[in-house]
Amino acid sequence: MFEQILFPTDGSDGAAFAFDHVADLADGHDATVHILNVADTTGNGILQIRGDDIDTLEQEGDRIVTEAANRAHQRGIDTVTEVRQGEPYREIVDYAETHGFDLVVMPTHGRRGLERFLLGSTCERVVRRADVPVLTIRPDDDVRVTHPYRNVLVPTDGSDCANQALALGADIADSEDAVLHLLSVIAIAALGADVRPDIRMGMVEENAHELLDEAAAFAENAGIETASTTVEYTPSIHEAILTYIDDYDIDLVVVGTHGRTGFSRYVLGSVTEYLVRTSPIPVLTVRAPEGDTKDVSG
Repeated sequence: MFEQILFPTDGSDGAAFAFDHVADLADGHDATVHILNVADTTGNGILQIRGDDIDTLEQEGDRIVTEAANRAHQRGIDTVTEVRQGEPYREIVDYAETHGFDLVVMPTHGRRGLERFLLGSTCERVVRRADVPVLTIRPDDDVRVTHPYRNVLVPTDGSDCANQALALGADIADSEDAVLHLLSVIAIAALGADVRPDIRMGMVEENAHELLDEAAAFAENAGIETASTTVEYTPSIHEAILTYIDDYDIDLVVVGTHGRTGFSRYVLGSVTEYLVRTSPIPVLTVRAPEGDTKDVSG
């Protein structure tokens, strides 16, 4: 299902870590990997420096993409290489959308630091803006990256983004013969005070089960015969998802960039942002294009 994969790289250890998984995906899906380096000509006043300094950046970019391509060729993977100038996240998003890629794969941080909870600015901006699904990987010692995927998790709240994530998650589970897990998390603290809290909880619980039933029906129509469906009650949605990942040996979590609490093209939902920063497995983020949603109820 992934025929064209975009891999932006700055030649860092983080990028090298992520590229191993890119190669596994490309090998498993017989995909072509487009390796992109962006010579950052916007930082440190470089545009005010001599042209030969920009030439040096491009030469370094050529070296970086060539080394990555050689690694891919050793595994029989087809590649296309490209070096561009400009602001990295803008060039990555433009290149991804212009060429119609199926997937972008990035480490959460690169040359500017490997702090455990720091989400690199380039990665964050690509996740926020790209219409193409973005697979992020933390290049840290506690991260588990495996392929083929055996267990795929899709947390859902019934939002447009969650429905897009469900459609993609179902396709991945089908193509990789993986078990699809569907999770709805009820944030107890968000329910607020109520005269009849038992009634309110009952309504919320009923709605959560209806969402999961609709999601399971959608997955079945997509060719997934069995799907694990779970409703969790917790003060913290992202912590519940992380716990589920550990308890059920999840290999990939597919999540929308925004939930029901609000939608802005350039604002990353707090749950998704936390998952990208802390998840022990790859996170595939999906943004619902404006005016384009998938209905999972029919």
